[in-house]
Amino acid sequence: MQAVNDANLSFPNAVKSFEPIVAIDISDLLTPKLYHLMRRVMTDAGLSTYTAKNFYNRERPFMVNGKKVCTPDQEEILRKVGAFPSGHAAVGWAWALVLSELFPDKKELILKGGHDFGESRVVCNVHWYSDVVKGREMGEAVVRCLYSNAVFNADLKLVKEEIIQVLDSKKKINNV
Repeated sequence: MQAVNDANLSFPNAVKSFEPIVAIDISDLLTPKLYHLMRRVMTDAGLSTYTAKNFYNRERPFMVNGKKVCTPDQEEILRKVGAFPSGHAAVGWAWALVLSELFPDKKELILKGGHDFGESRVVCNVHWYSDVVKGREMGEAVVRCLYSNAVFNADLKLVKEEIIQVLDSKKKINNV
């Protein structure tokens, strides 16, 4: 079930959800610049939600409705962290926004993947829909801030060059 896979926000496992869409391995070995950029985006987007989570300390759906979650092993941890806004949705949407710039020919599918990454949290009964919506807004705000950062933009340029090299190598291998 995709929602269970999406629940694992450890890096690099979480970003693997986007690999089938972009048709490229996101790894420290094969695409180190992309890998580190995605890690940075994850850190910034994920941390962006914690002040609000701590302030609102909103109960999660499973705490209110008594229904099961997709990842029972995480239930105890989830009880200690407020639901609003969704950090998973912030990360998934931020990744989707950045990846859609890097792979413009796959923009629609990437954005759907980012949207679905957040929706998985509702499916898993750990977030309310409004948590996910606001999480996406946080992710988008983080990406806007990142695009105003000269270091990020320089890194983004290097990632674009890396992707071109990797895709060119794949074409050469497939044509042999």
